[in-house]
Amino acid sequence: MKQIGKIIATEKAPTTVDEFFFWTDKELIIKPFDVIKVNHIKNSITFGVVEEISHLTDNSSFLAGFISSDFGDVNYNHYTQRIGMNYVRAKVVANSHGVYTPVIDGSSVSLASESDVKEALGLKDIKNPLPAGYIEMYEEPDQITIPVHFNSQFLIGPEGAHLNISGISGLASKTSYAMFLLKAIQDQYLKQKDGESVAYVLMNVKGRDLLAIDEPNDELTEEDKSIYKMLNLSTSPFKNVQYFYPYSKDIVSSTYGRDVKSQMELDKAKLYKYIFEDDKESIDLLFSNVDDPNQTMESIVNYIATGQSGFNGITNWNELLNEVHEHTKAGATGKDKEITVLSWRKFYRLFRKTIEKTTIFSNSLSSKPKDNETRLKDSILNIKKNDVFVIDVAKLDEETQGFVFGDVMRSIYELKLGQAFDRKETDIPSKIVIFIDELNKYASKEVPKSSPILRQLLDITERGRSLGIILFSAEQFKSDIHDRVKGNCATHAYGRTNAIEVSKRDYQYVPPVYKSMLTRLKQGEYVIQNPVFRSLLNIKFPRPIYKQFKNG
Repeated sequence: MKQIGKIIATEKAPTTVDEFFFWTDKELIIKPFDVIKVNHIKNSITFGVVEEISHLTDNSSFLAGFISSDFGDVNYNHYTQRIGMNYVRAKVVANSHGVYTPVIDGSSVSLASESDVKEALGLKDIKNPLPAGYIEMYEEPDQITIPVHFNSQFLIGPEGAHLNISGISGLASKTSYAMFLLKAIQDQYLKQKDGESVAYVLMNVKGRDLLAIDEPNDELTEEDKSIYKMLNLSTSPFKNVQYFYPYSKDIVSSTYGRDVKSQMELDKAKLYKYIFEDDKESIDLLFSNVDDPNQTMESIVNYIATGQSGFNGITNWNELLNEVHEHTKAGATGKDKEITVLSWRKFYRLFRKTIEKTTIFSNSLSSKPKDNETRLKDSILNIKKNDVFVIDVAKLDEETQGFVFGDVMRSIYELKLGQAFDRKETDIPSKIVIFIDELNKYASKEVPKSSPILRQLLDITERGRSLGIILFSAEQFKSDIHDRVKGNCATHAYGRTNAIEVSKRDYQYVPPVYKSMLTRLKQGEYVIQNPVFRSLLNIKFPRPIYKQFKNG
């Protein structure tokens, strides 16, 4: 490849085993994240990734530059150009012969070929390849485009698991990138006839984002299709999709979806309910974000679940609400004197707010098949290989959204722990991927430590990999997320963010120039980190292959 400069090592800026500098032509366009190679000792090649580019002249000071322009005449033309050059700081990422000694002053620096880049970044001969996007390096006529692949075992287990995506809402395309990866996983595992299988549970938390993922994107360009072809991915939308909408007599009031009835007619959609007799023990999930230092809310839930005092024999949600109200009266604390009337009143206020605001809490399921009603837990316990479940919670209030999400996680956990007694282990998907946006609602540093949803998330990120439960999560600001949740994610993707966020501790290992780039990434562009890669990668990905909604 083309030679672009030579190594420079000075007294104050020596080359080291970690980094080196080289001079290059002032007209050469080279960018951070570009890979270059250096001829090194023992016929080896050291590969580096560009981190910072500077321009230097023989000016002794800014004042000298001002004086040399005829004391500040902006129209003055220099008869003699200053001696100047560009110099580049690069981080060492690999050596072809494993020779990790500092590169020598005067050594030749060249652009890298496609095979060089793959060797340098750890992209060569990746086992279990799964498309992550593509990288573009250099400018024409030297530009190269290279597909990037994860080792799927470091994304969805067993070697590593869990993905966290962060970035500004709208500008970072977090959902689009998560869905791009999920579609790549489905394409790969649909081809497998034996062995491992994957199912998917996606929470639709915003508008109609995920309510037509089995319908093609009519706005896909030829350029987008060529990128999918380069990545060896199909341009067809998701397969085996089932939608779950909150139950309501007037479906328009409970979802942003506009095709619910037609989806139900095609048997692609169901309305979910929570039945008192089966789901009363899950009401602790309604209080996940309630600060409960003395665990009084938890005590009340246990009190109700065990049928103490007047709670024995209750058959529906309204009766439960009325009985709780009885305990809010002075002197009516029941046998358990440790639970105060004030605690009962707090419980009642929060519980009534949820019960009266939503219609998903019911006492029975319709016996008419055309009504397409279900309990979410029943459906999840019967999820099959390659199924994609989209659970719509976008129009529910925040507490009810948390309740549904917590119930979904518990159900998946029960399924993978073998508590679906009527199913053979061979029929259960070996991996289940959960995707949730706005993770900060359930796993931020401000969520109470007693939160059952936070405990469930910690359990999944710390032990879910061994069970085959994989979390794909997204949020605006990574710094807000609980350290144990993000710390157990093997893969991190950074979309466009702001300067305040990149100043936080989570970004301390990111080089300053890369931090600056994070604030101006374009849509469809990410910086990703994965154990397989030797450096942070600046990747791009194509537009989604499923139907997009411009308004709502």
